[in-house]
Amino acid sequence: MTAAAFTPSHYAERTPDRAAIVMGSSGETCSFAELESASRRLAGALRARGLAEGSHLAVMMENNRAFLEVAWAAQRSGLYYTAINSHLRPAEVQYVQDDCGADAIVTSPAMAAVVGELDLSRMSTRLAVGGRLAGFEQYEELLGTYEPLSFEDEREGREMLYSSGTTGQPKGVRKPLPGTALGDPSAPPVQVAQGVAALGAGPDAVYLSPAPLYHAAPLVYSMSMQRVGATVVVMERFEPEQCLELIERHRVTHAQFVPTMFTRLLQLPADVRARYDLSSLVFAVHAGAPCPIEIKRRMLDWWGPIIYEYYSGTEGIGSTFISPQEWLSHPGSVGRPAQECHIVGADGDDVAPGETGLVYFHGGMEFEYHNDAEKTASVTNDRGWRTLGDIGHLDDDGYLYLTDRQAHMVISGGVNIYPQESENVLCGHRAVADVAVIGVPDPEMGEAVKAVVQLVDDALASDELAAELLAYCRAALASYKCPRSVEFVDALPRDDNGKLYKRQLREKYWHGHDSLVV
Repeated sequence: MTAAAFTPSHYAERTPDRAAIVMGSSGETCSFAELESASRRLAGALRARGLAEGSHLAVMMENNRAFLEVAWAAQRSGLYYTAINSHLRPAEVQYVQDDCGADAIVTSPAMAAVVGELDLSRMSTRLAVGGRLAGFEQYEELLGTYEPLSFEDEREGREMLYSSGTTGQPKGVRKPLPGTALGDPSAPPVQVAQGVAALGAGPDAVYLSPAPLYHAAPLVYSMSMQRVGATVVVMERFEPEQCLELIERHRVTHAQFVPTMFTRLLQLPADVRARYDLSSLVFAVHAGAPCPIEIKRRMLDWWGPIIYEYYSGTEGIGSTFISPQEWLSHPGSVGRPAQECHIVGADGDDVAPGETGLVYFHGGMEFEYHNDAEKTASVTNDRGWRTLGDIGHLDDDGYLYLTDRQAHMVISGGVNIYPQESENVLCGHRAVADVAVIGVPDPEMGEAVKAVVQLVDDALASDELAAELLAYCRAALASYKCPRSVEFVDALPRDDNGKLYKRQLREKYWHGHDSLVV
């Protein structure tokens, strides 16, 4: 595939009527010709209004057809663009838009309650998609009033997305603009698309994106799939049975998930799961959170050896990849690192294979936490290695295993305990729908380990079941690693992409105490 093929323009010219976007629930379709026209016209409008290469665009919308049109307008006009979590409160949105310094914003009437509370006075352009919104121009009308950006003026832009803020104020991950023409093979976004093509995706592929587009992986992979000519089926929100129905209806070939989606799919009754033809699916990949071994084994038993996994972060400092065949030989691993990887102990030195420490990478992409030089420096050690804050180990074959986040570690009686181990065990219990293990105040031990459990059926909650869960965990792990108590809750605080907000759970127990972890 030539470099020129890694742009929507290539497919707008050759397969103009092929669907570039299909919305899962509504069925609304956007062809490659329509994606090309809308994104180039918006790019032209933004350029005419003073947004030059390096300017900043904010996007805050639910998953809809225009989301990817807007992202492509920014991508092809050399802009930074920040997709803002559509569930944030006004003060949180205000912080992100002020911190990133956005010059323009695109939103929708569905966000009216939030954007109506924002100070948008510094925004030169304010657009609303799909309806009227006070103080905003209508997106669809604007597209008809400006000439498309010329091909000669197209430059690769870059997403600048914010951390979820699970352990504090969210930070923007800012990477250098490529400084190249759209589709140039040296540009990192094109290199991602080349990787997608190497995995077998191309003009005949259909990619299912079941997660919110404001997250890095769904947004970047959807656009990368469109760079190789694939159709992207976007779910407005993840519903497990609808996911299976969309795979069957659109003959989906490629898809990306997070482990909580696997759990919800497996919770469907067996007769429902058997109802759908998933034979078109040749490549499914998951990332974003640790996947318990039991859950992945059950998915491989169901879907066959087509489930791959990668580990990375928005920062792009390091990554791994593992095939289903490799995983079956190294269960629980996230794969071999693509960059030089070091497991560093408390003394700052590398530890031996099999020993646990902080995971560092040497190499990877250049980045900074926007407006936070101190945080940027904090992830780099004196050897120039950088970390995402994950704890893990390498085996003798060089495969990486993740134990937990450093910020999630519980220190009980001076012993370091990594909650992910007991979470992985407990989620395999038939009664458990979701689980989080945290440290709570303890007058003797400093912290005690507690399991916060969401049940498949709330009616099952009882002291007897709590005791059963504790015994179930102790049968698999050393007792000091296991929870000492269980609390049942209606739901755990997760975002739409499966990330768990442990900070919110801890706050309930640590209020009025000196928290040992944030």
